[in-house]
Amino acid sequence: MILRVNNASYSYDGKKNVFENISFSLNKGETLCILGPNGIGKSTLIKCLGNVLNLSNGNAYIDGRDVSSMSRTEIAKKIGYVPQADQSVFPFSILDFVMLGRAPHLPFFSSPGEKDLKIAENAIVKVGISHLMDSSVTEISGGEKQLALIARALAQEPEILLLDEPTSHLDFGNQVRVLNLIDKLSSQGTSVIMSTHFPDHAFIGSKNVAIMLENNFIAQGTAEEVITKENMTLAYGIDVAIDHVSSVQRKVCLPL
Repeated sequence: MILRVNNASYSYDGKKNVFENISFSLNKGETLCILGPNGIGKSTLIKCLGNVLNLSNGNAYIDGRDVSSMSRTEIAKKIGYVPQADQSVFPFSILDFVMLGRAPHLPFFSSPGEKDLKIAENAIVKVGISHLMDSSVTEISGGEKQLALIARALAQEPEILLLDEPTSHLDFGNQVRVLNLIDKLSSQGTSVIMSTHFPDHAFIGSKNVAIMLENNFIAQGTAEEVITKENMTLAYGIDVAIDHVSSVQRKVCLPL
């Protein structure tokens, strides 16, 4: 078990919890897809797991160590965090921007070496933006920036990848490429937690699912177990149809 979360709660104001008493575990190479409506706390939970925010109550453990006891550098070697958006104002090239992901692995006042350069270049190739290697991060589209953020996290070589709605700014083709990349990383041993508003994303590949509602997970399990008409209606307030598509051998979730 690489990640264990026990009775996690968080409050911004110390009065009302955004989420409370959430518990789950994640093994090496597993992917957890978190579904839930806007404003329910998915992004806040992911920030807490990456220690961007500190839990109000409960604990998160990586390889048995409490995340709150780890230094920023230690966490960055273990966890790659990709936010929904990044407001970079310095005109880094894409390569230099992704190279920032190597910082946790470098001693103070040292420069990246050839190994770090190759790792960054490989991360850029993996997300499909090698043609933008020399472009400025301030002059690319929102979708391209999202791919650069994913590449920067991959350059950290993390054991756990936290992705906050990683496909929200991507076109249809890049959405599929990122989902396929997540499956490949999972098969290579990286553990992934991602939030999304698209139930179909959980059906692509072997993903576990949690539905977040009313400050907690109301359902956890495989995509087939959790993504049901009843659960989708409860979470999103709409009727859906869930059908098996024989040509691709997987289920799809469609609004009615």
